[in-house]
Amino acid sequence: MQTPPKSNSDQRSQYMPDAPRKHAIRAKRLGMVSLMALGLAAGAALLPPSMGAPAPGAAHAQAIVPASGPASFSPVVKAVAPAVVHIEVTQRDPAASDKGPSLEDMPPGMREFMERFFGDRIPNGRRPSRPTTGLGSGFFVDAEGHIVTNNHVIAGAEKILVTMKDGSKLDAKLVGTDTRTDLALLKVDRKKAFPYVAFGDSDRSEVGDWIVAVGNPFGLDHTVTTGIISARGRSIGAGPYDDFLQIDAPINKGNSGGPAFNLSGEVIGVNTAIFSPTGGSVGIGFAIPSNLAKTVIAQLKDGGTVERGWLGVSIQNVSEDIASGVGLEKAEGAIIAGVAEDGPADKAGLKIGDVILDVNGERIEEMPELPRVVAGVRPDSTAKIKVWRDGRMRTINVKIGRLPDEKTLAAANTRGPERTSGALGLTLAPLDAASRRAAGVDADTDGVLITDIERDSPLVEKGVEPGAVLLAVAGEPVKSPSAAAAAIAKAEKSGRSAVLLLVRQNGNDRFVAATLKKG
Repeated sequence: MQTPPKSNSDQRSQYMPDAPRKHAIRAKRLGMVSLMALGLAAGAALLPPSMGAPAPGAAHAQAIVPASGPASFSPVVKAVAPAVVHIEVTQRDPAASDKGPSLEDMPPGMREFMERFFGDRIPNGRRPSRPTTGLGSGFFVDAEGHIVTNNHVIAGAEKILVTMKDGSKLDAKLVGTDTRTDLALLKVDRKKAFPYVAFGDSDRSEVGDWIVAVGNPFGLDHTVTTGIISARGRSIGAGPYDDFLQIDAPINKGNSGGPAFNLSGEVIGVNTAIFSPTGGSVGIGFAIPSNLAKTVIAQLKDGGTVERGWLGVSIQNVSEDIASGVGLEKAEGAIIAGVAEDGPADKAGLKIGDVILDVNGERIEEMPELPRVVAGVRPDSTAKIKVWRDGRMRTINVKIGRLPDEKTLAAANTRGPERTSGALGLTLAPLDAASRRAAGVDADTDGVLITDIERDSPLVEKGVEPGAVLLAVAGEPVKSPSAAAAAIAKAEKSGRSAVLLLVRQNGNDRFVAATLKKG
């Protein structure tokens, strides 16, 4: 999966939610990414046909250029606009405090002094709680009054007010949220049916397709913008299931949670984030694909929560050198860097070093695809998982579990001072209680401490540093420095050009394909 281009080094990257918040989350890959209200951008120019004749024998890509774009987007807008709503939320002021004295508690003279110099902000005191408001967009998905929006639009809301196109104002209640995909479902009630729109098939949408968005940027109700799909499968670091449609929409504060339509009036995306070095639209926006959104919304509607499949592994991308180290012809799939104790993968026999290439017939070409695919597998069902192990493909049946909450996941285990110089220029030592605590290695996990690395070791350029823990060599856990050195020596004698190591450093497990020193 691709990521948006990095911004200049002097730009800061951050997610900024629609709802008033005081803290921003830095996202280095994106420049300044604002989780703001979204809409869709001005129409893209059509590509002209190629100029001049191709050289003899050269491949020639002939562009097919339509005579013109749509005569008008008006028919689509008239059909869908009544289903789009303006969402206003009232939240508790996050800066308010219940500690310390208030102005009302002070003597008149002190109160006058504090009001003159500090207003209602009293150092080390209590700030009166004042309501704050946030704006966003949403859309009806059925006649009963269910409304889709972004989770960040309504997060922390004490009151949610929905305004329809005809001016009707309705109080909304929260049905459920899913923080992992930033989606939320609301419900409003009245005696007559609501206008609504349907989800389309985002998998059939292609780069270059027209889209139409209706939303409320800066509170300007039912603003219509148009554009195209600029890219698919974008990962922006927003969560484990990143799979955004990139759109060239002028997306601004107030459009978050609003729909992106195809020319048939079907919702093919939920506008969610923008790439912006300025905080305003620069024509790069991101929408949650409808095929992801509709499965989440269906579960929220049924029970208010979302259940996902869980494999119980930590994974890493397969680089070219890792592919070479395990004997794969090309870099693809996701390599298992850790297995949760007694998790689904552990019970089925998946091992550290296995490269997962396929789940139920769906090819895993890049690592980020695996969490999305597994999450879509029904818990308690059996999945056929193809892995590359010991130079050949194997199929392993795994009973998929239910994804635990984040606290439970964080607690899950993923599995005399002898010193030996290894063939990779390493000095190794047994793990003691202090080094285990420093490296984040529990008492049940095997491994050895890397105490020193020679300057010409190939691991230096891989970023491995003294203090890291060597967990496995060529897929086999190591229990002592001598066992680790023997495993490395065995790999060297086998004629391999590299050996695959599993290393824990700074709390993270990663595979490193280390070139073996000659001589």
